[in-house]
Amino acid sequence: MKRKIANDDGPCPATGECVSAPTRELARRLTGTVEVLLLWHRETDRVGLSVRDLATGAGFHLEVASADAIDAFYHPYAYAAKRENSHRVLRAETTIVDS
Repeated sequence: MKRKIANDDGPCPATGECVSAPTRELARRLTGTVEVLLLWHRETDRVGLSVRDLATGAGFHLEVASADAIDAFYHPYAYAAKRENSHRVLRAETTIVDS
């Protein structure tokens, strides 16, 4: 038996088992084998992005600001790189020269 997922439009039909969906898919696109999902996490009221290569299974997830959601949806790698760079710690190197 297929499980039906409840949505905000009303109750599930009585013909199947219903489960509540803590995450709602706002948008989905497929470019080649890369699937991009824009997701809203109802419990935390946060927006996330999921990117997965269906051929290899490799992918990543990241949280984005609501105001940036649609831009991140169309440019997920730019947002992933931006996030990676913001967490990178740069260390200044000091060179000691003997005179």
